[in-house]
Amino acid sequence: MTTESQIAQMITDAKKSTKERKFKQAVELIMVFRDIDVKKGFAINETVQLPKKMNKSSSICVIASGDLGIKAKGANADLVVDTTQVTQMGANKRESRKLINGYDFFLADTSVMANVGKTLGQFMGPRGKMPTPLPFNAPIESILERFRSSIRVRLKNSLSLACKIGDETMSDEDLAANAHAVIGTIEKKLPSGDKNIKKIMIKTSMGKIIKPTQPGTK
Repeated sequence: MTTESQIAQMITDAKKSTKERKFKQAVELIMVFRDIDVKKGFAINETVQLPKKMNKSSSICVIASGDLGIKAKGANADLVVDTTQVTQMGANKRESRKLINGYDFFLADTSVMANVGKTLGQFMGPRGKMPTPLPFNAPIESILERFRSSIRVRLKNSLSLACKIGDETMSDEDLAANAHAVIGTIEKKLPSGDKNIKKIMIKTSMGKIIKPTQPGTK
């Protein structure tokens, strides 16, 4: 099993080994699994709230009208669309894909969930982006804040996954905390916990994959 010190060292090495670019490179966590039969339908689609905020928050689209829609706009949701707009988009595959690809998370008023499923479900489902239901009295501000600091982690038809845990301007300690949050969440979803984890690696967007260094080596 990869230790905490190995993860910390991989993050340090990944940041040091990458060339300077004209943009902030993401720091990515890669997990490789074993002894899991993905052909039998095993999959993971988890929302993980990171303990350390990323410099670029996750983007959120709220599907709601009326009072909840007004509250969502007041809470600075990245986009708020009503049921009429959803129906229009559902009739236009290009616009539907553009909407779904443009946002990390979707939240929807419980009263419109059926309509969303009917019009956009065929596009949202395969991407693991079906909306999280919002009751009419939901504390929208705190919910948006939670999703802004969250990421989606998916595993389907594969024995590996990769996800962003921050960017190269974040401290090594903060990146390590985010990595542990993801690893801990995934472990709980695996049939045999950490025994199903074969390897953990770190890389930056344009950098090479950094593998764990064995104890006592450099």
